[in-house]
Amino acid sequence: MRVAVVIVTYNSADVLEGCLRSLAEGARGVELAAVVVADNASADDCEVVAKRVEDLPLSTVQLGRNAGYAAAINAAVDTLDLDELDAVYVINPDCRLLPGSIAPLARALREPHRGIAVPYMVNPDGSLQPSLRRMPTVGRAVVEAIIGGDLAGRLGPLGELVTNPREYERPGAFAWATGAAMLMSVAAMREVGPWDESFFLYSEETEYCLRAADKGWLTWYEPASVIEHIGGDSGTNPALAALLIVNKVKLFRRRRGRLAGGAYYLAVLLGEGARALAGRKISKASFAALLRPSTVMTAS
Repeated sequence: MRVAVVIVTYNSADVLEGCLRSLAEGARGVELAAVVVADNASADDCEVVAKRVEDLPLSTVQLGRNAGYAAAINAAVDTLDLDELDAVYVINPDCRLLPGSIAPLARALREPHRGIAVPYMVNPDGSLQPSLRRMPTVGRAVVEAIIGGDLAGRLGPLGELVTNPREYERPGAFAWATGAAMLMSVAAMREVGPWDESFFLYSEETEYCLRAADKGWLTWYEPASVIEHIGGDSGTNPALAALLIVNKVKLFRRRRGRLAGGAYYLAVLLGEGARALAGRKISKASFAALLRPSTVMTAS
């Protein structure tokens, strides 16, 4: 299969070179047709770092501003000739591809109705990094508010985030997965359309996977493909954690309407409030953000 890789950068110079240097080995078994680095007006040397890596079909796109993850993906895809490609692999700059890791995803996309394929994601120490999600529902939000997302994800289908390691041992379809590494078939991309730029950061991958499912395209998990992901700041940065939670609520309300969206909002508010009372800094920020009227009143 002919595959293009898209990498979105924002002040990512310290991790970008390692990502780019992993591509040649990671692409064994497929044709690496193009690598596009889409830069959201980084203040560091992302473009200089990218040009240091030779022997890649590399190009860069400068957005001129921090336009967000979805906008950068769209800008990169706009530079590609999709007629010459079978799939596009969107990865974060803090990812490292293991040798031959794209090929199993490409093979997975050959099956009917599979539009997105995602890998087994590990932390730098080799441990599992949970990346798969079930469909967001009011019931799951309530359970997660009461017992926490990690425990809920281990108890059958109760949680949205899949945290039981056993469920990562076999391939299968899931509602959505983290956007740090997603191989998308060109056929699905043409039908689903561009990524939703109204989500500056977080929930854009959720929206894309769910919109693909609306059109009959599955998000397929393939454990034969392994990728290392260093991880972002949402677990430690209160502002980013708040944005993640707020966008989650906005997307649910947009898809499910005011009534279900209101119930989902209250469940998430309950959970973040409980964790804020327990002293979690990031939950305090999320709880405060959820109390702003624009969080629940804006559906578009």
